[in-house]
Amino acid sequence: MRGHVRERGRGHWYAVIDIRDPVTGKRRRKWQSLPDAKGRRQAEIACSRLITEMTRGTYLEPSHITVASFLTHWIDHQRNHVSPRTVEYYGEKSRNILPIIGNVILAKLSPAVVAQAYSVALKRHSPASTLMMHRVLSAALRQAVKWQLLSANPCDAVTAPRVERRQARVLDADGAAALIEAARPRAMFMPVLLGVTCGLRRGELAALTWHHVDLDAARLQIVVSAEQTSQGVRIKPPKSGRSRVVAMPALVVEELRRYRLKQAEELLKIGVRQSNETYVCLQPNYEPWAPWNLSSTFAKLIKTTGLPRPSARSAALTCDAFAGRKRTPQNRAGTAWPRQHRDHHEPVQSRHAGDAR
Repeated sequence: MRGHVRERGRGHWYAVIDIRDPVTGKRRRKWQSLPDAKGRRQAEIACSRLITEMTRGTYLEPSHITVASFLTHWIDHQRNHVSPRTVEYYGEKSRNILPIIGNVILAKLSPAVVAQAYSVALKRHSPASTLMMHRVLSAALRQAVKWQLLSANPCDAVTAPRVERRQARVLDADGAAALIEAARPRAMFMPVLLGVTCGLRRGELAALTWHHVDLDAARLQIVVSAEQTSQGVRIKPPKSGRSRVVAMPALVVEELRRYRLKQAEELLKIGVRQSNETYVCLQPNYEPWAPWNLSSTFAKLIKTTGLPRPSARSAALTCDAFAGRKRTPQNRAGTAWPRQHRDHHEPVQSRHAGDAR
């Protein structure tokens, strides 16, 4: 594929590209306006970029691409830049956008059209969901501007949907103590204890191994986290992207010592030896917890206590580890851990899958 640039009128540059018609096989010339080119040199660079995109199959025709097809292309592009769970999140919010403005030609997307779309979305979804839709759409359209598919981001001229702030529901010290005691006879005891007293997130609890617990120094290290997607559970860096050290109260250290001994005895009964790579928090079937399993099991536990369920994203004594998103039909799948993260208790699955503690 070859091409050159041509100026039509003063300062109006075009890329003239020789392409072959996929149906007839005949050669033809495609003229593409280069509105941002300031001079021949910039026009030649833009022309070379167009030829590369066409050769790779990543070129998007501005006059034909719809919002739906652009969002699909943008999400696919994001797979190389964000986590799998974030890609799924973009897809979930895009599904709210597509029924409203999916058929609109991207080049004709105006602030008025976007504002009207938000009005329609507010009738179908909550203000918080509509705000998330706005953020995803705005991020996608910023990329469209970078790709020169739009001259400006229409979302910049639209007021974001307003979400009323609600006072967070938190557990006080007495409530936290009551919750810990209610969890004591259950498999959720250790996740609840660590979540309440140390402020660990669900993914951090699910991925915590004995290798990162120092009982003598009364501290634990958070170096990895478990992320759950529709494809399963994967290990990733913590949410902040940095590891951290958490000091443990004496009560937690004492409980962990007893718990580790009990866990080792139970694993030996089924022929599995506890090691530093063993997960601290195991389910009754000796599988590590998945983040959404923690949330759903915690919801059942707190319902039996009569305590108010804490709000999501609240701090330490509010059980931030479990008070997050609900399990929707789209995210109920993918609770399995990859085999490489289950090898230390893999024999349990073939012989004692139904055992419970």
